[in-house]
Amino acid sequence: MELRHLEYFMTMYKELHFTKAAEKLGISQPTLSQQIRILESEVDALLFDRVGKKVLVTQAGEILYQHCLQIFGELKQAHTAIGELQGLERGSLAVGCSGSHLLISSIVKFHTRYPGIKFSIVQLSTEEIKEKLLKNELDIGIAFLPLDDLQLATLYLYAEELCLAVCKKNELSKQKSVNLDMLKSIPIVLLPPKYIIRQFIDHATEELGFLFNPIIEMMPFEHLLEIVGRNIAVTILPRSYINSFADERIQTVSIANPAMKKEMGLIYRKDRFLSAATDKFIEELVLGFKDFHF
Repeated sequence: MELRHLEYFMTMYKELHFTKAAEKLGISQPTLSQQIRILESEVDALLFDRVGKKVLVTQAGEILYQHCLQIFGELKQAHTAIGELQGLERGSLAVGCSGSHLLISSIVKFHTRYPGIKFSIVQLSTEEIKEKLLKNELDIGIAFLPLDDLQLATLYLYAEELCLAVCKKNELSKQKSVNLDMLKSIPIVLLPPKYIIRQFIDHATEELGFLFNPIIEMMPFEHLLEIVGRNIAVTILPRSYINSFADERIQTVSIANPAMKKEMGLIYRKDRFLSAATDKFIEELVLGFKDFHF
């Protein structure tokens, strides 16, 4: 079994379309079909089921996919370990985060010390970070805790307060703090339900006997704050992000009942080899958040 065949299989698994997969691989569609047939012959099982114009993954294909994730994950680990021989002179770090605004200072300091390390920062929901870590598509994640998964390790960074963001033209902007149930009858915009922040908000309102009915659900944070700035609605977001947005139209108001705080932390695979670059960046993050208070 050739590694090339597995690479073709993985691309086909993701695309479920022979022409699109072939284009992505830079080969012809007949060549891809032939290579998949060779792989199917080697494993003695059908990997894709052609039903009319649709391509479906068979049970054998699902099994092979899970093993391929492990194979390519191990290869990446080997590449990383070999790269350690180069020290911190070059390399890359893929970081998933639920809010990148607080990483800027740590990234700049790290880059100044180790300019050969390339960063890839992607903003994702906590569940997406978890999924990509398990698929070895990220080195570390920064997300809301707790995160229950036996394959993942977590390291506490800081506690984040969720606050009300309101236009200064709104009467609520004059309040030092508000109770959550004071907001149930006013227009509100929120993150979609898949985000931990939204789930946390929904849980808090359920405890009070109601649920918000947002007029808009959307990402990213700045779009929600733009709506707030136009005095169309209010929203609930991390205090650190509202403050970093620095919009003179918007006032931050504390939520007193219930107080809404969530822990943020580092997440990484327990069984994954952490490169020197990853270790050093984790050290930088822990140090950077040591004295953070929101």
